[in-house]
Amino acid sequence: MTENSEDGEHPDLDMTENSEVRILSNFPVRPSPRPGEEDGGRLIHLTPWDLKMISVDYIQRGLLFLWPPSPDADATLSISRLRDSFAAAVDRFFPLAGRLSVANLSNSPPSLSISLKCNDEGAGFIHASAPSVTVSSILHSLYVPPVVRSFFPLNGALSYDGHCLPLLAVQVTELADGIFIACSLNHAVADGTVFWNFFNSWSQICRSGSCPEVSSPLAVDRWFLDSCNPPIRLPFGSANDFIRRPVYAPVEVCAFHFSAAEVAKLKATVNAEMGTDGQISSLQSLLSFIWVSVTRARRLDPNLETFSAILIGCRTRLTPPLPESYLGNAVHVATTRKVTAGELLQRGLGWAAWQLNQTVASFNDSSVRNYLTDWVATPSFGYAGSKSKSSNLATGSSPRFNVYGNDFGWGRPVGVRSGAGNKADGILTVFPGPEKGSIMMEACLSPETLSALVKDEELMRMVSRN
Repeated sequence: MTENSEDGEHPDLDMTENSEVRILSNFPVRPSPRPGEEDGGRLIHLTPWDLKMISVDYIQRGLLFLWPPSPDADATLSISRLRDSFAAAVDRFFPLAGRLSVANLSNSPPSLSISLKCNDEGAGFIHASAPSVTVSSILHSLYVPPVVRSFFPLNGALSYDGHCLPLLAVQVTELADGIFIACSLNHAVADGTVFWNFFNSWSQICRSGSCPEVSSPLAVDRWFLDSCNPPIRLPFGSANDFIRRPVYAPVEVCAFHFSAAEVAKLKATVNAEMGTDGQISSLQSLLSFIWVSVTRARRLDPNLETFSAILIGCRTRLTPPLPESYLGNAVHVATTRKVTAGELLQRGLGWAAWQLNQTVASFNDSSVRNYLTDWVATPSFGYAGSKSKSSNLATGSSPRFNVYGNDFGWGRPVGVRSGAGNKADGILTVFPGPEKGSIMMEACLSPETLSALVKDEELMRMVSRN
């Protein structure tokens, strides 16, 4: 096998500093040496779940904190503490300090494989400053300010670029009265569960000064079907045959907060309408409401088809289930059946919620295994970017992630935002809200659709004001 690092070479990344953001330092963080791995580290083969994400942007999520906690706080020491605890977290999640390895397996027929090489090249830690930006300007703005995207590292990188860029990087940006801690993580090596497990571990180490107690060790090695012998052979001669650089249509992002009371009321309404006695979940109820509202705001032709897609976690859907500590992707994109815009608006909210409910409910151990088997036979890849406007919605992240438990030692975060990665028209990103049972949602839509949506009185009556 020969190493191949030139195909699909990444373009110049969006490293231009926003005029409001100044980079103060940037250096790699490497894990401690591990006994028996002095030869360059282990090679972890990627699964279909991982490889499907090779052509999408990095996962980008960040937390907003009030800062400093007291007039006597030493910001310099606090940044040092964040950096040291980050290094300790990287020690535990050492594969994330590696790089992707691309190898040609055969020229006739052409095939290549992509693996994760635990070579300890390092994760990135960036310290930045944005003294003119306040917590309020981010937290209390319905539209997410463009400056927020400059709080994230590795903007413009696709997951494939992990063969020459860090798989993991964080940026700590000091604001006028707060701090924004952002993390970018390669989506071909990790999903949202891994992302927040890492973030939770980092914050706990920073707060307590020690590595968190773990009921089970990290499951570093990947899970494969018995019928699939890794490495998976991709039927391509080079990455240029399947890597596509996204060209996004112009979009804007709004952050909508829905209180626990409003979410509960919506769930009750939807289930009463369908006679389902609570079967339709809070998230499914809210997503169906947004699907109908956005379809109305888009003013789609009644005969135009639309669907709603949702990212489903598969750890607990396998028999036996994968552990929560599984250090890889275990997610599947499930889509409702296509319906016309006219049918969606005419049949109403309960019917839309039922489409989502049945789509999620149909995905079980058998469908997971069938999907993975089919993928190996005919590989396909996710592509987020699109020049055109969308008639569909796609939802990522989850309100079940432990977002507000990330206390680094000066209190809970006051907000969460995502970066520029994977921001196409129709992308919804959901998080838990600060109140138990509440939900925060970032809606990424075309400017004209979002302008119409924020004038929707029914929607805006439900949105909480910070």
